[in-house]
Amino acid sequence: MIAAGLTQRFKVDFDPNSQVFSLAGTIRPRSIDEIAESIHALREAIDAVRGVLYIDVKRLIQMNNTAFQAFIRVALDACRERSDLRLIVVTSSVVSWTTRMFRHLSTIEPQISVEVYDSMFYPGQDYFEDTSFIPILRAQTKLTWRHERDILPRHGMRPGIAMADICCGIGDFAVLAQKEFLPSRIVALDHSKPSLAYARNVAAEFGVTGIEYTYGDASEMLLEDNQFDFVSCRHSLQVFNQPELLLKELYRIVKPGGRVYITNEKNSHCLGEPRAQSIQWTYNELARLLSNFEIDVEFGPKSRRYLADTGFDDILVESFMVTNLDGDPQDFADIIAGWEKMFADMAVRHGEAPEFIERFRQGFRDHIFAALHPKGYAGWPIWAASGRKPL
Repeated sequence: MIAAGLTQRFKVDFDPNSQVFSLAGTIRPRSIDEIAESIHALREAIDAVRGVLYIDVKRLIQMNNTAFQAFIRVALDACRERSDLRLIVVTSSVVSWTTRMFRHLSTIEPQISVEVYDSMFYPGQDYFEDTSFIPILRAQTKLTWRHERDILPRHGMRPGIAMADICCGIGDFAVLAQKEFLPSRIVALDHSKPSLAYARNVAAEFGVTGIEYTYGDASEMLLEDNQFDFVSCRHSLQVFNQPELLLKELYRIVKPGGRVYITNEKNSHCLGEPRAQSIQWTYNELARLLSNFEIDVEFGPKSRRYLADTGFDDILVESFMVTNLDGDPQDFADIIAGWEKMFADMAVRHGEAPEFIERFRQGFRDHIFAALHPKGYAGWPIWAASGRKPL
């Protein structure tokens, strides 16, 4: 159900299978009569469920007091009439006012509770949002850009397009894309406020203007449907424990005929010589360790299947190897040193034995040794894939 008028534009939906009633957009009626149909829809949803009804307000941009009081009156009355009913209001930290507005309801009605959707949604995300990881991210982009600048045109990048960089991190990819390909518009979205602050500084450092930095949850974006020609999401699907939700959102915001471009890794294929066996063991164990945090660093070759399952066609997949020969070998070594620190910390947090952690660290050190050895070779494989949204 879509309501549109001078004072509001919003969507109301009920999924009886998952028992989710959703409110999205801007709801600012001048009187209750303007939203009578939506209020009736909520009553019908409550009547249809048994047990728990989820009230999803993750995409509720604005709601005035008239609308709030009307919807909440229905909810409170239902709870008082039905002792079997429980209402869970699902909010998002991206739209923080919804949590503040709805949370007080749980103090007056024990059958109503509020859950912040993204507070524990991505189990390993806090590691990658740590500002100490920023130098590693910059070094990674420095090396991957040498390859991506050549392959991006094959995946739909071209001058003059409207582009979105989702999970933009520290914003360096968006800056490089702006300078190299001159899109007419770039929206760069991320869930980390410190990363976005850093991204704005990066843009200023390079004298780049026109990038719209946006705070948001990639799995529940406050962006309109069908508005971008090209959407990138780099090194991110592998971090989230439900990548299909992110791909669904990327599909939603790209225009029919536009392309979504993703990059991901297969860390067990990281390699180095000399000391190959130690290096191989550590990266195999890294994939196992990160799976405990619901991070899939083996995602790269799965890209084609995930894109196809989401509904994309004309899928293109290619891989490239970032190596110690891509410029200064010290840059590669610096990335591995950062990985050693972060992933060893995760091993400690997971409760791995001290002897495991020491051997685990040694594999990263051997990878650095291979990168800096005058006759050595060290590699980090990346899968780049894109799919077109059908016309």
